[in-house]
Amino acid sequence: MIDLHYSATPNGQKIAIMLEEIGEPYRVIPYDIFDGDQLTAAFGRINPNHKLPAIVDQDPVDGGDPVTVFESGAILQYLAEKSGRFLPASGAPRAAVLSWLTWQVAGLGPMGGQASHFLRYAPAGQDYAIDRYTKELTRLLTVLEKRLEKSAYVAGDDYSIADMAIWPGRASAFVMGLGLDEWPAMRRWFELVRERPAVARAMVRDDLKTPAKYVGRRQKLDDKEWSNMFGDANRAAVRGD
Repeated sequence: MIDLHYSATPNGQKIAIMLEEIGEPYRVIPYDIFDGDQLTAAFGRINPNHKLPAIVDQDPVDGGDPVTVFESGAILQYLAEKSGRFLPASGAPRAAVLSWLTWQVAGLGPMGGQASHFLRYAPAGQDYAIDRYTKELTRLLTVLEKRLEKSAYVAGDDYSIADMAIWPGRASAFVMGLGLDEWPAMRRWFELVRERPAVARAMVRDDLKTPAKYVGRRQKLDDKEWSNMFGDANRAAVRGD
């Protein structure tokens, strides 16, 4: 059994999809990030960065103590290596998957997150930031489009953890008005992945669904929610205050 410490963000959805794909038994432990559930000292012992998702593998392959993993890219790689699926064992195919996985966690994910923040959460008057991050997100999506014009999946002919890492964030980009009409190769790939039974299960399972309050082009957070997400409470959790 794996404990999935989860919020219904693209990063959390990556891991849910992977667990469904490999058929690993798991228990969802939900967190309301607006309410600050992730800022407790107890969760800090699982992830000192106080961000979701994280997993605790109660039955690691070596039979030892439970294994804790945080950061979505690290979790995907851990689960791929445990299951022997969706990550080639060696050579150029493995390098391609890890390259595109790292591209997502180091580039596409953070830039998409910044674009989302300034479009959805920040006060009015953030035109420079919105322009900066949406242009960079568009540049990265162009990289992805050109790759998918030549390749069935992101890292090659086979579906992998690189696809799982990218797919949920591409879906969430719709909230920012970044549809698929201008990205035909991406649309083909997006639909191909969406039709996978494991992906479909992860999108409809009751304990994985996105709460209504997380959805919307503009978010109106109260003072406590802002503090939990971006302000003093968020920083205090790391300090241990």
